[in-house]
Amino acid sequence: MIIGTGIDIIEVSRIKKALDMWGDKFLNRVFTKKELSYASKKKFSHENLAARFACKESVLKAFGDTRVGIRLKNIEILNDSKGKPEVILHREARAFADKNKLDKIIVSMSHTNNYAVSNAVLWRNKK
Repeated sequence: MIIGTGIDIIEVSRIKKALDMWGDKFLNRVFTKKELSYASKKKFSHENLAARFACKESVLKAFGDTRVGIRLKNIEILNDSKGKPEVILHREARAFADKNKLDKIIVSMSHTNNYAVSNAVLWRNKK
């Protein structure tokens, strides 16, 4: 059963500005090494990073409160073997999911040259 949904949209230019201002400090605060490695291999890396940022934000919004003390880096967005995005939670994000008995987080994301968007659905199996 669905227990939460979230959506986020971001201008790709905001990610570019953050990189210009803070560089690696921004990247290492928000993204994991695996996320950065994946994005670095993409033709449109800024757009890819913006989509992952929006995805992390949509997961936070689905949690119901963006101020629950979860660092964006601990919401990792990777891709399965078919390219489908998947969420891997770490540390306080994993603890939050366990406490709330989440079984699955389903996400989708997309981008253009100017915008990136994502939605997240929290799922709990009926027990």
